[in-house]
Amino acid sequence: MINKDFEQIKRLATDREAENEGFRYFIQDVDGKMVDECVEKLLPAVENEIDCTQCGACCKELMINVTKDEVFSVTKALSIEKNEFLEKHIEQSASGDILIMNTIPCFFLSGSKCSIYENRFNECREFPHLHKPNLAGRMFGTLMHYGRCAIIFNVVEQLKEELNFITE
Repeated sequence: MINKDFEQIKRLATDREAENEGFRYFIQDVDGKMVDECVEKLLPAVENEIDCTQCGACCKELMINVTKDEVFSVTKALSIEKNEFLEKHIEQSASGDILIMNTIPCFFLSGSKCSIYENRFNECREFPHLHKPNLAGRMFGTLMHYGRCAIIFNVVEQLKEELNFITE
């Protein structure tokens, strides 16, 4: 059963903090390849049931890293000058190598939808990163988003069942 109730997910995330901490340690002792295979099997069904454009929590709450190529792509798509875009929307490291959107929520969030969806940043395309290898090694970061992302919440809950994680 897929939980789509975002308010309930937030409450359950708080209630399950200790359980999830236990799961984070538990999963370190499970074969990482098997974990990734389980997630690969679970993820499509969950993603098909969750419409991210009805939520947008990631866009409302996360810092977004941006590459120089993405700046070029977005400025071209929006027909604005690169320097204007950088000045208005990007925070740069002293070296200029690290670029981060300078607003939370994201400037491009309109309601719960991305106004530049077709040209959105790679980090946005990749979220919630469950398709990437070594989930067991990234569980700390994944659980940071457990209460804000229905996809992560549901995949983690189903993964607990698949791996026979016993709660106390």
